[in-house]
Amino acid sequence: MEKPSLPPFDSSHDKPLAGWRLRVYTIIFEADTRAGRLFDQALIAVILLSVAVVMADSVQSVHRVYGNALNALEWIFTLLFTAEYIARLLCVRRPLQYATSFFGIIDLVAVLPTYLALFFPELHALIDVRVLRLLRVFRIFKLAAYVAEYQFLGRALAASGRKILVFLSAVLMVVLVMGTVMYVVEGPGNGFTSIPIAVYWAISTVTTVGFGDITPKTDLGRLIASFMMLMGWGILAVPTGIVTAEMAAQRRHQLFQTPTTRTCHECLTEGHAAEANFCFNCGARLPPYQQQADKGS
Repeated sequence: MEKPSLPPFDSSHDKPLAGWRLRVYTIIFEADTRAGRLFDQALIAVILLSVAVVMADSVQSVHRVYGNALNALEWIFTLLFTAEYIARLLCVRRPLQYATSFFGIIDLVAVLPTYLALFFPELHALIDVRVLRLLRVFRIFKLAAYVAEYQFLGRALAASGRKILVFLSAVLMVVLVMGTVMYVVEGPGNGFTSIPIAVYWAISTVTTVGFGDITPKTDLGRLIASFMMLMGWGILAVPTGIVTAEMAAQRRHQLFQTPTTRTCHECLTEGHAAEANFCFNCGARLPPYQQQADKGS
């Protein structure tokens, strides 16, 4: 009986099991090896150069002198990005899943404008969208370790949402009343031609923006405007105080967790709590945490 061949991919991961696909995957998708880090650094350099070429080509004086050379460089960059995109599709277990992911769509959009510009020249400027691919720089600098801090801030903002909504409702009532008062005091002759216009003035005044397109002319109107300007300082400070209080409360709830450098063996995400059993990023089971004893004692 013929021995069945091994599948080219691991069924439990999106990562190839072995062979050239594994080597390409490690270089392209991971930044923990020297080759992967160099690839990401080179990719970011090429992205920056390609964006600079498009920006330079948009300057008419530069385009007249170096237009042909810049166009050739742009096609070189596009072919490189196209080859990279195809390599990404070939080395993953589920190409469609990658193609429809956030970075997959960004990678595709990075190469499409050059080809579409052959038929629609006005789309050439959209090539600058490839600067979004610089989001991959987060992997190089390992900013994923700060995901916990982003989640902490998000929880604080979510907890503050209802309080801020109530506060904004009160501010809305204030500007509606003050705008109506200014409409009565100043009138259409001084630019306050309607209540919505007066409310627009009240909002720009309370937020201390003050465009100056509408200004009070009467003494009473200026007195009201001065009061609203002073009130604006306090209004701007209230949301900050609400969010700060929620952040302090969130921080107090997290004091019992001792920060560690515990790393997930599956996705290499750091910063897991000592008592955690699963990775907060990929859900993989974590090995038992063993804190080393102080050898100096």
